[in-house]
Amino acid sequence: MTKTGCFEYPPPHRVLYACFLILRANPALSMKIGIFFGGPAREREISFLGGQTVFAQLDRSLFEPIPIFLDGRGNFIVLHPELMHAESIRDFYPPAGTGTPGGFTVYDESLGELPEEQLDVMIRQVGHRISPPEFRQHFDFAFLIVHGPGLEDGAIQGLLEWYGVPYYGSGLMGSGIGIDKIAQNELIRATVGLDKKTAVLTKDQWDSTDHQVLFDQLKTNLGLPFVAKAPHQGSSIGVSFIKTDDLAAFERAIQQCLFQDEIRYEDWANVSEEQKHDRLQKLANFDEGIAFPLVFNGETVHHPQMLRERLDAHFAKSQTPALLTSVNREDAVLFEAFVNGQEFSCGVIQDFDGTPVALPPTEVVKDEEIMVFDFKTKYKTSTTRKNIPIDTSLETNQLVQKLAREVFGALKFGACTRIDGFVTPDGRVLLHDPNTLPGMSPVSLIFKQMAQIGFTVTDALTYFIRTSLRERIREGKNTTRYEALLQDLDARIQANVAARTDRQRVALVFGENDDEFAETKKYHTRLACAGTYTLLPVLALRGDGNSEAAQPTFFAVPPHFLMKDTVAELKAALDAPIHPLILETRQNARAITQFFTGGSVADVRRLDTLSEAADSVWAAGIHPTGTLPGFAP
Repeated sequence: MTKTGCFEYPPPHRVLYACFLILRANPALSMKIGIFFGGPAREREISFLGGQTVFAQLDRSLFEPIPIFLDGRGNFIVLHPELMHAESIRDFYPPAGTGTPGGFTVYDESLGELPEEQLDVMIRQVGHRISPPEFRQHFDFAFLIVHGPGLEDGAIQGLLEWYGVPYYGSGLMGSGIGIDKIAQNELIRATVGLDKKTAVLTKDQWDSTDHQVLFDQLKTNLGLPFVAKAPHQGSSIGVSFIKTDDLAAFERAIQQCLFQDEIRYEDWANVSEEQKHDRLQKLANFDEGIAFPLVFNGETVHHPQMLRERLDAHFAKSQTPALLTSVNREDAVLFEAFVNGQEFSCGVIQDFDGTPVALPPTEVVKDEEIMVFDFKTKYKTSTTRKNIPIDTSLETNQLVQKLAREVFGALKFGACTRIDGFVTPDGRVLLHDPNTLPGMSPVSLIFKQMAQIGFTVTDALTYFIRTSLRERIREGKNTTRYEALLQDLDARIQANVAARTDRQRVALVFGENDDEFAETKKYHTRLACAGTYTLLPVLALRGDGNSEAAQPTFFAVPPHFLMKDTVAELKAALDAPIHPLILETRQNARAITQFFTGGSVADVRRLDTLSEAADSVWAAGIHPTGTLPGFAP
């Protein structure tokens, strides 16, 4: 065995193959992974999307997924697994028929205070409630797919540490820094330099100072345009862009960042009942409104129907605008000078000894009319594309990675962090907004970047669990028990890797149609986590004629090509040289890739026949019969 520090690292395959046979005979010994998602924060639907990814794509030969839903009141619920296929949290919780006066779709907080018996009945419809002292009876490790205050700021991490449960991500210190954009800026400035003008405005200052005076000061200090941010939110929630010298637009931006809203008399009294309903429903949606509960005229209002009644009564007596404030409002606004440059995101992971390893940074290229990568741009439109690495010099890409590694280490992050930033036209690199729990939808940037070092989403999730477990050991709590968990997991991983050569080889064949490509990616996702097959994605090209009768040419493509959005992008990459930064990153991550996948990153190769590379073929519509001759789909 190879020793690093005080712990032994990865043993060779041959020593552990016997362990594999034992473990396969005892599947009940698989590590149970509690997948935490939801919670009271505004990003709960993004959290649910990530929870669905982890639940679907965990390696079933290593782990047993246990979905743990956090409702808006802080209850921990072992969720019925079939509910993980819902479109939205509100599709199953509150359960159908609960809390719908006025026909509104709401989260459970809108039900107000409930008797304990009624709450129990509601929870039992979706699962069963557990308390923190019971956590270890249900799972061995907590995979945190949670976002926002109280969830990624160290609070839930501290709870898990108190009850001796290892968890994914940074520890308490890194988590606390990772949620606070104001503190991040100061620490990044002290660590690697942050040549960007910033300012902070507290709510007390906003309430007590003439708004025009504040606007004039910010224009003088930052210039126009500038960006306003809610300092404790992620997913670009509470981000506003002040483009012009418009006081009214500035005031609306500040209200958005503080999670306040204002309804004017004419916007309520002169509209239809249906329009009132739509306005209140948008207010209840986290991606559009400040959400409930909120405060109006000193009263806490939980439900849209209750607010509708209060607004009708208010405007029957007064034409004064109705000011609404979220009970979870921010207490300050962060301002940053607008940076005209290439926007990027760079993931940082860790080697076995804790050394930061920067992944190839992803450039976010927006349509010209899109100035800021806000929530709507991220999740509601298709107006961006991604370049890996940044379309700039090798030296600048290397500088991005170097600075990201330094920030990762200095700010005490662990396991995985995504750090955003800009490259200015004169070559300066400005880092900001580290994210210690990056989003985990199947197309998240962190998965695209890890694919460049040879990881499928399933491989990446295994890496996150193993590395986070090692991080918890470094923190010196429950060390002996966590070391035993780690030794067992390492044995399983290596036995799993050793067994890959004995698995059935399945070629997943697709043609030049984007629908076929999408279908193949779905099959790859479903099969990769089973731990049963060795998968080979294969592109079938028919040549210039594209005749149905033409014999296709087959190209085996590495799994990271499945991160492409279209077949056209994939085809363009077939003969393209590999960027030197990606080659360099793969070399830096070689030991990580070898341990978790058993080899290096595969290259594109042309196949003379499919039978030489696969035992069976699953094809997606590249033949008139829908299958390849001689093979069953």
